[in-house]
Amino acid sequence: MAMKSLSPIPKLLSTTPSSVLSSDKNFFFVDFVGLYCKSKRTRRRLRGDSSSGSSSSSLSRLSSVRAVIDLERLNGVSHKDLSSTSLLKPQVANLEDILSERGACGVGFIANLDNIPSHGVVKDALIALGCMEHRGGCGADNDSGDGSGLMSSIPWDFFNVWAKEQGLSPFDKLHTGVGMIFLPQEDTFMQEAKQVIENIFEKEGLQVLGWREVPVNVPIVGKNARETMPNIQQVFVKIAKEDSTDDIERELYICRKLIERAVATESWGTELYFCSLSNQTIVYKGMLRSEALGLFYLDLQNELYESPFAIYHRRYSTNTSPRWPLAQPMRFLGHNGEINTIQGNLNWMQSREASLKSSVWNGRENEIRPFGNPRGSDSANLDSAAEILIRSGRTPEEALMILVPEAYKNHPTLSVKYPEVIDFYDYYKGQMEAWDGPALLLFSDGKTVGACLDRNGLRPARYWRTSDNVVYVASEVGVVPVDEAKVTMKGRLGPGMMIAVDLVNGQVYENTEVKKRISSFNPYGKWIKENSRFLKPVNFKSSTVMENEEILRSQQAFGYSSEDVQMVIESMASQGKEPTFCMGDDIPLAGLSQRPHMLYDYFKQRFAQVTNPAIDPLREGLVMSLEVNIGKRGNILELGPENASQVILSNPVLNEGTLEELMKDTYLKPKVLSTYFDIRKGVEGSLQKALYSLCEAADDAVRSGSQLLVLSDRSDSLEPTRPAIPIMLAVGAVHQHLIQNVSFVCSEFSKFVPANAVCPYLALETCRQWRLSNKTVAFMRNGKIPTVTIEQAQKNYTKAVNAGLLKILSKMGISLLSSYCGAQIFEIYGLGKEVVDLAFTGSVSKISGLTFDELARETLSFWVKAFSEDTTKRLENFGFIQFRPGGEYHSNNPEMSKLLHKAVREKSETAYAVYQQHLSNRPVNVLRDLLEFKSDRAPIPVGKVEPAVSIVQRFCTGGMSLGAISRETHEAIAIAMNRIGGKSNSGEGGEDPIRWKPLTDVVDGYSSTLPHLKGLQNGDIATSAIKQVASGRFGVTPTFLVNADQLEIKVAQGAKPGEGGQLPGKKVSAYIARLRSSKPGVPLISPPPHHDIYSIEDLAQLIFDLHQINPNAKVSVKLVAEAGIGTVASGVAKGNADIIQISGHDGGTGASPISSIKHAGGPWELGLTETHQTLIENGLRERVILRVDGGLKSGVDVLMAAAMGADEYGFGSLAMIATGCVMARICHTNNCPVGVASQREELRARFPGVPGDLVNYFLYVAEEVRGILAQLGYSKLDDIIGRTELLKPRDISLVKTQHLDLSYLLSSVGTPSLSSTEIRKQEVHTNGPVLDDDILADPLVIDAIENEKVVDKTVKICNVDRAVCGRVAGVIAKKYGDTGFAGQVNLTFLGSAGQSFGCFLIPGMNIRLIGESNDYVGKGMAGGEIVVTPVDTIGFVPEEATIVGNTCLYGATGGQIFARGKAGERFAVRNSLAEAVVEGTGDHCCEYMTGGCVVVLGKVGRNVAAGMTGGLAYLLDEDDTLLPKINREIVKMQRVTAPAGELQLKSLIEAHVEKTGSSKGATILNEWDKYLPLFWQLVPPSEEDTPEASAAYVRTATGEVTFQSA
Repeated sequence: MAMKSLSPIPKLLSTTPSSVLSSDKNFFFVDFVGLYCKSKRTRRRLRGDSSSGSSSSSLSRLSSVRAVIDLERLNGVSHKDLSSTSLLKPQVANLEDILSERGACGVGFIANLDNIPSHGVVKDALIALGCMEHRGGCGADNDSGDGSGLMSSIPWDFFNVWAKEQGLSPFDKLHTGVGMIFLPQEDTFMQEAKQVIENIFEKEGLQVLGWREVPVNVPIVGKNARETMPNIQQVFVKIAKEDSTDDIERELYICRKLIERAVATESWGTELYFCSLSNQTIVYKGMLRSEALGLFYLDLQNELYESPFAIYHRRYSTNTSPRWPLAQPMRFLGHNGEINTIQGNLNWMQSREASLKSSVWNGRENEIRPFGNPRGSDSANLDSAAEILIRSGRTPEEALMILVPEAYKNHPTLSVKYPEVIDFYDYYKGQMEAWDGPALLLFSDGKTVGACLDRNGLRPARYWRTSDNVVYVASEVGVVPVDEAKVTMKGRLGPGMMIAVDLVNGQVYENTEVKKRISSFNPYGKWIKENSRFLKPVNFKSSTVMENEEILRSQQAFGYSSEDVQMVIESMASQGKEPTFCMGDDIPLAGLSQRPHMLYDYFKQRFAQVTNPAIDPLREGLVMSLEVNIGKRGNILELGPENASQVILSNPVLNEGTLEELMKDTYLKPKVLSTYFDIRKGVEGSLQKALYSLCEAADDAVRSGSQLLVLSDRSDSLEPTRPAIPIMLAVGAVHQHLIQNVSFVCSEFSKFVPANAVCPYLALETCRQWRLSNKTVAFMRNGKIPTVTIEQAQKNYTKAVNAGLLKILSKMGISLLSSYCGAQIFEIYGLGKEVVDLAFTGSVSKISGLTFDELARETLSFWVKAFSEDTTKRLENFGFIQFRPGGEYHSNNPEMSKLLHKAVREKSETAYAVYQQHLSNRPVNVLRDLLEFKSDRAPIPVGKVEPAVSIVQRFCTGGMSLGAISRETHEAIAIAMNRIGGKSNSGEGGEDPIRWKPLTDVVDGYSSTLPHLKGLQNGDIATSAIKQVASGRFGVTPTFLVNADQLEIKVAQGAKPGEGGQLPGKKVSAYIARLRSSKPGVPLISPPPHHDIYSIEDLAQLIFDLHQINPNAKVSVKLVAEAGIGTVASGVAKGNADIIQISGHDGGTGASPISSIKHAGGPWELGLTETHQTLIENGLRERVILRVDGGLKSGVDVLMAAAMGADEYGFGSLAMIATGCVMARICHTNNCPVGVASQREELRARFPGVPGDLVNYFLYVAEEVRGILAQLGYSKLDDIIGRTELLKPRDISLVKTQHLDLSYLLSSVGTPSLSSTEIRKQEVHTNGPVLDDDILADPLVIDAIENEKVVDKTVKICNVDRAVCGRVAGVIAKKYGDTGFAGQVNLTFLGSAGQSFGCFLIPGMNIRLIGESNDYVGKGMAGGEIVVTPVDTIGFVPEEATIVGNTCLYGATGGQIFARGKAGERFAVRNSLAEAVVEGTGDHCCEYMTGGCVVVLGKVGRNVAAGMTGGLAYLLDEDDTLLPKINREIVKMQRVTAPAGELQLKSLIEAHVEKTGSSKGATILNEWDKYLPLFWQLVPPSEEDTPEASAAYVRTATGEVTFQSA
């Protein structure tokens, strides 16, 4: 990085290097918890014509800690085994490998219960697969599918015909195995591969009967997939020595594993792949579109190809590199979902390999290892794990229950009726960490076919059975034409549920039958009761242990700052929750900072976006658990009571007393290992040496039988020459050492690294000291803070830490601490290879950084403060959170704000030049500060560069919601952006329709339309060009959507990725509440990005929905930078997005937990580079506009982003500052002194900004861009976009390290074939031909819309018809608004509707579906009526069958829906005004509801009314089982006593019966007096005084409502 600049551009920054040793900063740390594809026919015409922490590092610095390392995953490895397994030393899973392969999909199976093979089953499976095309993805050629496949039983009669043609005897079905093999393309290699295969079969005593070239239709394969298409052959082998099916399958498994090992070292080794090798099943798959599979494999068209079952799968990979083996089904499983914990799962599987032993293998276990492959997909590895369990004797159902357990804790049904199922899960919880993440899994071993769903139920799964004994399971209904009169059963899999078909005995087992049968195999309950020990909590200490001086010394030594104590620990101790802060993280990355940082600050939490959903810890915490099992993990292949011998902790945060109790457990043989390093002989090498010694000590302890290691930095007296090893480093090093060298694992739980438990002794001591201080006592006495006891303060702290921990798990979509442990869900910014390889192996560290010695010096700089005479007698304020003079550098500082205000208000070029100089002289703050421009061209005159008015059209402002900021700020920014042709962003919260028309009444800068603004001009328009659709759907109505130029889907936010937004109640004014369809004064919390963007195919569906209602608006998807974002962006591009926005971790926010602001997300420089280059490599870059935002301040920033690949540039905080923000950083309090971020009228009146200020700012930035382009010799921005060769490292010395590696930022894979301007000017992506086009082509429909008439129309529909009525609604909304249409469009649909049926419906539209529907019915509807009812001739009971899918009525703002049947999970989530009647729902009904009314005439699932702050619900409880299913945190339950409530309920049921013909509803009405007392009314506080909820209201004769006197 020491090259001199050849360019004439001034240095962007200069710093004076100084030695870390000469710095008086000192440092140590603690461990703490936290601790599309255009198909040949885009729309298939299947119908005839007819009229979808607190575990922050800031928390982590809170406590010096004991990390309790539990050697629980010892897996029974005996000491003599340890050395003998070195041959198979595990390879640690590498996150880079894992991130490159992700996907989601559509799946299903068909099974004949009579076990009768037929070609019809195969044919139907292929039809169903074709109807799943929209759930898959395609490569850049729009023709190479991401993968599709089919598993069936082996068609012996078909193969016998071939055998006869070859002169072979008919195959002996019992003793013959069939291998479906992908062989190398190159003929020589193919022959070599076949020879290896034959040799191993022969060596194993198997006879190769023949090879068959599988006939294929090559032209059907897409161009990209054809390039990597393997040679596909089948091999037939005879296994004469075994008679049982299980033994034969095991022998074939051993052969396959031996073959895989034999070819591993061959150059063509990765080109050999067994799709299947079995006596029971065969898999046909490839990189093909759904409809191409049956056309490609000619076998599948043959009538003789018969099977009693078929599993089918369509893959949507977010990595487009064609890899045939990753198509599915795998050998056992078809997986729709994402395993979020895959890195940890792989490491733990590898670590237990040496201990996996079973008598069925006859001592051959070594030959079948390894059981995982880090370069395989998550699905492939889950398949491998299931395979070893099943081949070792487990049933497929049992294997899946072990690997993907349901959320069984506090389950109202299981705990009462099936306690043995709970015992099963409790037993295996200590043996196998859950493979956690959203998953619909289909499985078969040839004898059983089944399906199960993950614990969250975040994948759709519907099933039905017919009278001719065929069972169907599919991601969607309507994929196979079925005579409804023959359907005898319809249902859906709910969270954690399973269905299994026993082909041998012709039985179907539904969920509890399966679980009960499996759980009764062994006395799990008895084993647990007799062997497990529950660690009971010990009371907290009631006084401090150390003197105040000693506490201060420890705090200084371990890197505490006054911010840590006062803003974080004390807040947690007082409130029991993590503090909220605002704006963003604008300090330098730890590796760039001139100040010492804790080791934790070099890590950023990973988070879920697009490929998998974040979980909701606030409202759906019932699926989460922090329980920890400590102790030896036995051999999972051999069952026994000894495997249950473990200690169970309810959570990982221990106090001192609980740790002491744990240390007394004789079975665990605990061993304390001290974590200090000695610097008496110098700092060089000392830290690394100490780590090696620590690992050796851990090794010795384990060999001596210890099952529990306690790493401790606690000491009676701290020594100046013995600083503590950062506990995270110690834990990581020991963990990796034991995984890699001893082949078993320590499981631990530190903030990120895997320590199983943590004792934050210094944080607890700090809590005690705070509570006992005179200042605290006085504050409590005066009522300034809540009164808490010393014990309660520590309990509160622990509660806050655990809540923060759940938040960190949840934002990555992980439910269980046991699965998070060891999963290494973090990225590293600023640590060198030697540190990462030793302690954090496999983690991503793209920019390298500090060496061990540099890290030792940084640690020492904290430590020495504890012993220096000059150190003040109080904790230093480092200024990491809040700006303070002399503290850490903040890029958004008062001086910068003042300089910018002067420049834009005075319209002074000179003042802007001073602002530029300020930025160029700042300390290194972000990665781009380490780069500068270079050019091989001569400078040109500025006059030859494209004009500023052209450049500013690429500028956007951030998604700041009206609510988080004031109306004045929001409108001023929008007007300014519209003046310059840029784009403002509405943020989450809607927009006032008054802003959508240009102003015509401006006089002297003021308008009566917007009287609160000044500096206006006639022609100004305050509309936001970009309108945001976020997880809360606040303000999202049809008219809002059709009035957008662009629609942005917020998947993540830079300041808190993986979390939902929050708006404090005091900022929800009457105006804000009206726009958001909520209640004034009630806090608004958005769900995490969860409900309809929880997978890539669902995000693609939402993109489809938005293109449907507004075909003229480009759809953007907002992502946040993290490793693997290129892979995610590839999926988004294939999902038909027009724009992808990459935000940096340093984005602003109105309110967010401190740890989220500080410790999640990555720099946009890395995210943008990865996204741009991955899209180019996959041929997708021309499809999308790339936009970037996060801390942009100047023309230099714009050009840096351009060189890295961005087409457009977003400014958030700076746009606010330019309009008047003074960076007071109190946005979350509603007390903004200049009215920028307040809803208080008196403060808003102080708003100083005018639109012209922001216009001036952007024109100055554009002119700065022009000046630099001229110096570089380029005439337009287009010419430098993606040209990283114009960047070079600056000649600059950093304080901490000279080992940063910027090569990734400077790498290049070429540029797109189109210029940036051509990409930006492309037409909006289309949904292709859709059913709504047919409806709108009807002159009667158009006449009814244009002239507000009535029209009736009947149309056939099928599952590939998605978002039906959305475009019709959009046409009406554009013309009449949300409520102005006086006509009626009455549409009746016949069949199975696709996803998002009736989305964005508008008043005047009445739609009736006779059939059934999939997910998202009524999404975002604002009015009108939806009726869903089954056909007249049915063989099932309608109220017992599922008729609509998951997440219906999401974000509805009006209208009614009546469904004769059950709904799926999350019914009426975020409903704010719609009324609904259904006959049963799944889990999480009425979640986040803010208005409207829901009536359920049947059973509901768990967690009803979580986060319900408005509206009413009426639930029928016929068997007295409702109570435990209600989340009563907010709502109260009461009987229907108010006359208005009874009238509301009865009227809705009457309407339901009239419209659907519901027999259940009719019965209730006929016996009203019997049923009314069985209804519960759910009432949130905001509804308690309404006539419907309060019997105290009496309606007068005039209709007025008055209080009844007491």
